[in-house]
Amino acid sequence: MPSKPANRSEEVPDNARTFRSHAGEGIEDTRNWPGIILMALGLAALALTLVAAGDGFEGWSVIGALVTVVCFVAGTAVLLLEHRRIKNLEGKPLRSSDGH
Repeated sequence: MPSKPANRSEEVPDNARTFRSHAGEGIEDTRNWPGIILMALGLAALALTLVAAGDGFEGWSVIGALVTVVCFVAGTAVLLLEHRRIKNLEGKPLRSSDGH
């Protein structure tokens, strides 16, 4: 059994606390940020749509529902395409189970 490093900062990557080879990829990779922002906007649009529907504003409810769907679909597409790009750089298939 290999000896443990005296200082935890010497242990790179930190295999003791993570099982993924690219921990934090979603935040480190700035190309993920538009997808994350679109998903957050989709959640906000969903909340506003529910408020509009609850108050009886049918027109705003329809517009809000469309904006919600567009934000969620676009955000998911951006995140999936970036994930695929990273996997291609690593030479792994998209559905590979070892890490991001």
